[in-house]
Amino acid sequence: MDDYKLGAVERRFADLIWENEPLSSGELVKLCERELQWKKSTTYTVLKKLCEKGLFQNEHGTVTALVSPEEYDAALSHKIVEETFHGSLPAFLAAFSRRKKLSDEEVAQLQQLIDESRG
Repeated sequence: MDDYKLGAVERRFADLIWENEPLSSGELVKLCERELQWKKSTTYTVLKKLCEKGLFQNEHGTVTALVSPEEYDAALSHKIVEETFHGSLPAFLAAFSRRKKLSDEEVAQLQQLIDESRG
């Protein structure tokens, strides 16, 4: 999973699974037909691809997640910091806060995370 970034459509597909799991592969086909206007073959192709990447599994016709959306987002965030900011979280935060001023609430949340990591 570490080497995989979901595109926008794949993320919508993944969100459908995360929001509805466990679900049968037939239910997933119907859901994708309704929500994404996909054909059965498209649903199975994308599901197979994401199963091979270790995000989901389709065992005995039941689709479940191997990775939660929070775990996926955390891994993706870590990869971005590693690749773009040479692993420096302060450099990432400095770049982020140049484009968007942090609110007092966000600063307090960051301070709480820092305090918790020291403990």
